[in-house]
Amino acid sequence: MTSVLDQASDLVRQALDIYEDDPIGRDLLQGLHSRLEEPLRVAVAGMIKAGKSTLINAIIGEEIAPTDAGESTRIVTWYRFGATPRITVHLHDGAIDALPVRRVGGRLVLDTGGRHAADIARLVVDWPSRQLRDITIIDTPGIASLSEDVSQRSLTFLTPVDAPSEADAIVYMMRHLHASDLNFLEAFKDSTAGRSATINALAVLSRADEIGSGRIDSLLSAGNIADRYRREGVVQKLALEILPLAGLLAQSSRTLRQSEFSALQSLSSLERPELERLLLSADRFLRPDPRLAVSPEIRAELLNRFGLFGVRLASALIRAGCSDASTLARQLTRRSGLDELLAVVSAQFQARADHLKARSALLGIGTLLRQRPRAGTSAITSSLERLEASDHEFRELRLLADLRSQAVVMPNGLNAEAEALIGGHGVGPSARLGAPDDAQPEVLLDTAMGHLRRWRSLAQNPLTYRETAEACQVVVRSCEAVLHSLRSQELLPARKLPVYDRE
Repeated sequence: MTSVLDQASDLVRQALDIYEDDPIGRDLLQGLHSRLEEPLRVAVAGMIKAGKSTLINAIIGEEIAPTDAGESTRIVTWYRFGATPRITVHLHDGAIDALPVRRVGGRLVLDTGGRHAADIARLVVDWPSRQLRDITIIDTPGIASLSEDVSQRSLTFLTPVDAPSEADAIVYMMRHLHASDLNFLEAFKDSTAGRSATINALAVLSRADEIGSGRIDSLLSAGNIADRYRREGVVQKLALEILPLAGLLAQSSRTLRQSEFSALQSLSSLERPELERLLLSADRFLRPDPRLAVSPEIRAELLNRFGLFGVRLASALIRAGCSDASTLARQLTRRSGLDELLAVVSAQFQARADHLKARSALLGIGTLLRQRPRAGTSAITSSLERLEASDHEFRELRLLADLRSQAVVMPNGLNAEAEALIGGHGVGPSARLGAPDDAQPEVLLDTAMGHLRRWRSLAQNPLTYRETAEACQVVVRSCEAVLHSLRSQELLPARKLPVYDRE
């Protein structure tokens, strides 16, 4: 069976034959063809100081994305896999120049060489990180910045008026939910969904450690706020999920140094009352004290790297038994929320990478056909519409968006179940069936068969409205795909699927 990427690539080639003598159309189509062969593009966006670059450093595990307010943070910057470190600057006039790869204090310095941000289309950082093998991460300037031109760079890149977004999916960082956040997510959905009407955004409640004034239970408070947003449905129709993240802690835990662990271990050895007094505030923590083995300068660096919340949590974990740097790093990473975020990115974006990339290509072709119509494109238009309508994962993505926006309401209050079965919480069998990851194959099979019976009955019920029945049929197809996946593992015996008459 021809893959969706192959079908999309074939449509691009057909369009190239027709637009060969049109420089604008040809360049666009060649870009779409290259895009199909590249890793999935995931942009990180949000308002200024939302923690975008910090998250990128945490994902990659190295401090290569600048977190200061320098010129490079005003530019769209791509981080992609490369065998050796390399930085290139792409100018709006088409020129491409190499930039020096330079580190200061362990941090990569992105020096634009005196060029103004307005003259630069993008910076590209090639880096030998395994985290970048299957995904290209794009750092964007702050939305709603006081500098209108800075905000406009992100908006032009992510939500172009007359073209599909340059990103296949987005992780949107926000400290609190503002109207500008909702407006941007709505605009991104409009620019990327097109006729497919899908959701491909993940919302992150960033800087979660600051929500509870740096208390050790701050992440619990942030998790409660994220739960409230979910219950209220505030971002439900615009994002697949909303998660809390302590970005600074995530970055520092992924880049924890032995010297930092030694300093934290020394502080943790203090008597509990003394340690608690030291950690009451940043001022107290930095105050010179000859009785402390850790100098004020080292404490200042710890505060800069981990924040007061991170130092408090690290101290508590060390006192609880984290006896080496690697163990502490793993615990801090897990508690920062990074592990859960990466799991969702993997389940929702990377697992659907082929379809997200193909969808971007189809949207690009469709935009070109509408804006620059030519004779001989009717067959391409028909093939494009047929692929979008018939491919099951595209149908799942459309239905997921309809369920989130309440455009479709399933019978018997089964919206949540339908959402899970079509991949709303992940595309693996366990995630679709709401079962534990370690569930036995026979349990998964019985669960899948039960879902299939229920949804076939709903789809074939003569009292079900036609539009609802069609939506139920998508769920039925998803259940059948789960059963096929389980059986393809050669762990389960084949069972006869239930067949129901409309009566």
